[in-house]
Amino acid sequence: MIGIRLIAASLLLVACGAQETAQKELSDGTIVYTSSQIHTMNREAPTATAVAVKNEMIVGVGTYDDLMATFPGAGHDDTFANATIVPGLIDPHMHVLLGSLLYALPFAAPWPMASPDGDLAGYETRSAFLARLSDIVAEAPDDGSPVFVYGFHDLVQGDLTRSDLDAITGERPLLVWHYSGHDFYLNTSALELAEITPELHDQFAGIGLMADGTLSGRVFEDALPHLFERIGRYLFNPLSVARGASDYFKIMSEAGITTTAELAYGAFDRAIEDMIISSNWSLDSAGFRLYLVPEFRGFEKEFGDTAPQTIQTILEGGIKTPAPLLPRVKFFTDGAFYSQTMRLSSPGYLAGQSEGTEGLWVLEPNEIVARIRPYWDAGFSVHIHSNGDAAQEGTLGALATLREDDSSRDFVIEHGGLFSPKQIQRTANLDAIVSAASHYVFYLSGAYKTPLGTDREGWISPLGSLSDAGVVVTLHSDAPLAPPQPLRAAGVHMTRATREGGTYHTEQALQPYDALEAITLDAARALGLDDEIGSIEVGKKADFTVLETDPLQEPGDAWADIIIWGVVLNGKKRPLQD
Repeated sequence: MIGIRLIAASLLLVACGAQETAQKELSDGTIVYTSSQIHTMNREAPTATAVAVKNEMIVGVGTYDDLMATFPGAGHDDTFANATIVPGLIDPHMHVLLGSLLYALPFAAPWPMASPDGDLAGYETRSAFLARLSDIVAEAPDDGSPVFVYGFHDLVQGDLTRSDLDAITGERPLLVWHYSGHDFYLNTSALELAEITPELHDQFAGIGLMADGTLSGRVFEDALPHLFERIGRYLFNPLSVARGASDYFKIMSEAGITTTAELAYGAFDRAIEDMIISSNWSLDSAGFRLYLVPEFRGFEKEFGDTAPQTIQTILEGGIKTPAPLLPRVKFFTDGAFYSQTMRLSSPGYLAGQSEGTEGLWVLEPNEIVARIRPYWDAGFSVHIHSNGDAAQEGTLGALATLREDDSSRDFVIEHGGLFSPKQIQRTANLDAIVSAASHYVFYLSGAYKTPLGTDREGWISPLGSLSDAGVVVTLHSDAPLAPPQPLRAAGVHMTRATREGGTYHTEQALQPYDALEAITLDAARALGLDDEIGSIEVGKKADFTVLETDPLQEPGDAWADIIIWGVVLNGKKRPLQD
């Protein structure tokens, strides 16, 4: 009997030991982070107070007691006990090369611009802007090289012509880069350097002429490739670009961003882009994920009709890229909101530098489907820059045709400057996603009242109505054109604040939860990454942004000032003070 008892006891000890070993194996490397509040963005379980992480992934969400019972022996980290955890903030549309270039240049913007050391001054009047230009030229190295300045906006700072620039310097090439990134203004010396002549007006829809047929100094849209071919060697200085990239990436890190996407990969020169990204970005050094979305014109220029197959080859690992490529392609319907080249319905622009015109098409409505079709048939999702109300009409018409073949493929309208009420409902019916430019309302809703006129003046970024209609709405900075600061962007669309101190059509405001969703889960949806990031759920990457204040307990006008502790990326803490 004693022997039987000993055997039974031994078996029990072995069983207990096996259970303990199994529990230990289950729990090894598991960390449970606790917080006063976790907003998961999972509507079925929207809040929690603890999250368990193992091997860079989320393995549990709930309370401390529940998770410690599930993962006995797990480590406990209470660094965030008095903080709020939200999913890692996402800016789904920015530009690495453009940001690196612009942050290497002196600024003369009409409003304060973000920098790693705080906001830089804005120059809101024509006289202040011209004085700033004069100072920049005077301070430039005395080597005769071209002087580049970024940030001019005609609707705020007035007209700018070649004679204005010649009055500042008649000998040295001076090039002013419009805030939109789609226009340049050149003095006579710069026009000569870039070989811009009146005859090019017949070749490009982007050579500005005066009434007498002489050059105005403005070079824009279709003429930009010609310009870059001749001035690129002055802009693409590796040392200055590296400095610009460092400043640019630091701003993004300080904003609590854990994921972003370059939405025009290949638009400039892919070799240069690869060099800049590989030299200045890595997941570990930058502290955020970077994805690449090919731009159709750049890839077709390099690879011709084989562009779709080349994108597939990259995705399969046959061609290396400095950051992961997404199975998505970027297209353009029209021009830029900022430079008044977005395509409007009749009567077009009623004021501003495009007065008397309707803006520009990049793809005419009857071309859109044909240009997208090879990529759509190859299985790629679509992102399409579409700003004006006429552009939305062409874009939605193309989507209706494409939806006849595929009702589920992602189709993301980028920027979405204007939507008429009818277009809002049609966008919902066609299951389009809207990735809205975060800054149109704040910076330019006031300045656009006269150019748009009374009928269209209220159509800028109607995110409240789009969201109410069931459209997935996210916000992007299009950085460097706006600060890559998602909390600030979301707060503005809760208040509809303008830079003049007023508000713009507050009936289109986002509700707090929707605003937070727009910079987390919906941003992930716009990139096709919502199975991996965007919410705090089991099976997703352990990416969190840690805030010292609960945003859902704060008014929208306080979101920009919420203190960011840092992020958790792949389950590892990355405090800003480090």
